[in-house]
Amino acid sequence: MDIKKTTSKTRVAIMEAAGEIFAEEGYPKATVRDICHQAGANIAAINYHFGDKKGLYLAVLKHYQELSFQAYPPNLGIEKTQSPEEKLKMFIRSFLMRIMDEGRPAWFGKLLAREFTQPTWAFDILVKETIRPSFQILTSIVAALLSKESKEREVRLCSMSIVGQCLYFRHSHPVISRLFPGEVFGPKQIDELTDHITGVSLHGLLRDKNIKPHKVKICKK
Repeated sequence: MDIKKTTSKTRVAIMEAAGEIFAEEGYPKATVRDICHQAGANIAAINYHFGDKKGLYLAVLKHYQELSFQAYPPNLGIEKTQSPEEKLKMFIRSFLMRIMDEGRPAWFGKLLAREFTQPTWAFDILVKETIRPSFQILTSIVAALLSKESKEREVRLCSMSIVGQCLYFRHSHPVISRLFPGEVFGPKQIDELTDHITGVSLHGLLRDKNIKPHKVKICKK
C-alpha cells in the first residue's frame, strides 16, 4: 500500500466534505463527526492533517478561495476601458455568482456570505485578504458614478447598500418564500437580479446628476 497516496486521498476527501458542509451549515453548526462521516475518514485524520476544526476551516477557506478566484477572477472581469456603469454591473454579477452559484467554486462565496451574518474567529482574516480589497474596487466604481462633491461617507454608504441588496437575495429565502410562495432566487435568477440591482443602484447613484442610466449588457463568462 502506498501510504502517501492514501494520506493524500484522505486529505482531499476531508476537504471536499468540509467545503460542502461548512458552506451549507456554517462553521458553528458543522461538526467534525459529520465531516468525517461524509469523507469516509476517522476523526483522528482531522488532527493528523489539520490539527483541529479551526485548522480545517482555515484550510478550507484558503483552498476554496483559490478555486473561486479561478472561476470568478479577483478583478471581477472588469476592464479599465469599461464605463463605470458597466463596471458596476460586472461587479454585481460577479458577487452574485460568488454567493449564489452552485458547485465547488461557489462554496467559498457561500462561506463568505455566512461570515457577513455569522462572523467567526476567521472573519478578520477574510476582511483583510478578501473583503476589503473587493470593497475597495466597489467604492472606486461608486465614486466614479457619484458627483465629485460627494463625501467619502456617502460613497461608503452607497457601496454598502449595493452589497446589502445582493446579500438579501442570498439570506432572505425564509422571508421571501412566506411572502411570495413559490418565489425562488438562485443560480438561474442571477442575470435577472444583476439587471434589477444594477438598475436600482444606478438610479440612486445618478439622481443628483440628473442622468438617466443607459442599458448595460451583461458580459457572461
